[in-house]
Amino acid sequence: MGSEEWPARSLLGVLPTPARRELLGLGVAVRFEAGSVLLSEGAHDRHVLLLLSGFVKVTATAENGENSLLAVRVGGDTVGEMAAMDGAPRSATVTACGPMTARLLQPAVLHDLLMRRPEVSVALTGIVSERLRWANRRRLDFRGYPAKVRLARLLVELVAAYGRPGSGGVVVGCRLTQPDIAALIGAAETTIHKGLRELRDEGLLETGYRSTTVRDLPRLRRLADLVDERP
Repeated sequence: MGSEEWPARSLLGVLPTPARRELLGLGVAVRFEAGSVLLSEGAHDRHVLLLLSGFVKVTATAENGENSLLAVRVGGDTVGEMAAMDGAPRSATVTACGPMTARLLQPAVLHDLLMRRPEVSVALTGIVSERLRWANRRRLDFRGYPAKVRLARLLVELVAAYGRPGSGGVVVGCRLTQPDIAALIGAAETTIHKGLRELRDEGLLETGYRSTTVRDLPRLRRLADLVDERP
């Protein structure tokens, strides 16, 4: 596969071809069905999963005991790299949202690759840093913006990370339910339903069965109060 077949900001999307080919040849192929738990919060295993197809939800248990959706990851992304690097217990649970495939890499394999291929180390470090920034933005958004603006900001970020050109706009390359979106932006599901309806009525968004298309990204960015080119 070429880089154009992976999301532009995923690990496989940013790596140069030789490094990407080497990474894809490492580890063992694994498959998961919908609902399968790939990684468990608190577990002490340390392998890394390189996702090749499908997408997963990353969740963790909040202080009140409720399950909180932290992020989504799609083909081209890695999950589990933090435990492989620092040896600490898993910080979150990763669950398959449909049938999917991956490569399973033991920590020693990943470490050897990072030593041989500094470009992989740089790319992976950048991706982990961006994930931390994303988490910080979510916390700030909860305090600084109303729900509709938080929704717009999330959609812009999903387009930047996983979008692909489609008929009449940019298709968001991962399928999230309204409860998923509500969890990601800290809003009630009824608020998300209302916000999505308003975005459709305003010509910014088109939703269909298992698909979301952003029809007017510049206007959505303005609504999201994002003025730079990269969200």
